[in-house]
Amino acid sequence: MQGNFKECLDLVLKSEGGWVNNPADPGGETNLGVTKRVWEEYVGHPVTTMKNLTPELVAPLYEQKYWRPCYGEILPRGLDFVTFSMGVNAGPGRAVKLLQSAIGCVPDGVIGPRTRELISDSNSATLIAKFSEARREYYKSLKTFPIFGKGWLNRVDHEEAQALNMAKNG
Repeated sequence: MQGNFKECLDLVLKSEGGWVNNPADPGGETNLGVTKRVWEEYVGHPVTTMKNLTPELVAPLYEQKYWRPCYGEILPRGLDFVTFSMGVNAGPGRAVKLLQSAIGCVPDGVIGPRTRELISDSNSATLIAKFSEARREYYKSLKTFPIFGKGWLNRVDHEEAQALNMAKNG
């Protein structure tokens, strides 16, 4: 696990919480932020329950499917966390494109030389704030916002504060 992965994973798992099976949630049965469909795809077979997942079991999945595709190992501290968390919530491609849009880069989903340059030339706190605002706007655009919106916005507010603290404390 590279960089800040462990700390970011711990924070994401706190945001995601434990086992839920809300009929209004398109993700269905979920534990530690991992949907049953994603877990079955990862382990390669059907599972009867999601209740037995542990942070240790899901850590490799999170690193492979979310941290690396969100470029967590190359993003500045704090920005890595909010981008990773958004990747868990809405997919790594969408998270990276949202980050690129927030910093004024063409949103192609790849953090290449131009995106890296814009990130390195920017203040981390400013990037975290811009990205967090883009997250809020994304969530407000979803049809399930009336059901889950308050929780999503609370999560963004809480995670933005954590990310700013991470960036400040290097």
